[in-house]
Amino acid sequence: MAVVRVRQHVNPLANKYQIPANPLEWEKVYPQPNQPLHLDIGCARGRFLLEMAQAEPNWNFLGLEIREPLVVDANRLRCELGLTNLHYLFCNVNNSLTPLLSTLTPGILQRVTIQFPDPWFKNRHAKRRVVQPELVAELAGYLAVGGVVFVQSDQKFIAVEMCDRFSEHPAFVKMGTEEWLAENPLPVPTEREIGTINKGEPVYRALFVKREIVNIDSPV
Repeated sequence: MAVVRVRQHVNPLANKYQIPANPLEWEKVYPQPNQPLHLDIGCARGRFLLEMAQAEPNWNFLGLEIREPLVVDANRLRCELGLTNLHYLFCNVNNSLTPLLSTLTPGILQRVTIQFPDPWFKNRHAKRRVVQPELVAELAGYLAVGGVVFVQSDQKFIAVEMCDRFSEHPAFVKMGTEEWLAENPLPVPTEREIGTINKGEPVYRALFVKREIVNIDSPV
């Protein structure tokens, strides 16, 4: 079998990634479409979700990834394992989240993970980073009240930026009193997380919960 080379960095602002994904027909994607949904943004090879789907069969899992060859390979492995509560989709999340989630039953999306996103170190490339204010606002609109967003990175400035973006939105509250979580609250670590820890390097983690926003200007 020929080895397909996959680029490590993909510019989400490139013209080829400006076509949004089509809305999903959830009942065709999952046999149990009303199970709670875990959305993993930037799932890469998808091994994290592969293990999560087996650990939590009463959840549905959706991985979004901008590098199409990785999605093709991940879906092939998912099919080989017969996992019906797991699906991977090729898309640019920064223009596809609303089209994808617009057909989702309210309250179904209960968990979101954004783990070790491409840091795009140069300031002039900051708009290429995945966690933009627009993405946070979209997640606030679709995530169930009480649902959570878990973010982590091995680059502190990226972790700080992600936390700032979520903290700036009134729908999200950071959990815990410490600046960073000492442990991953999920039962499965990512490959990047394992590699970082094995090298003795820090991982910066934070958990946010979606709260109900009360309009104080509304009449009583």
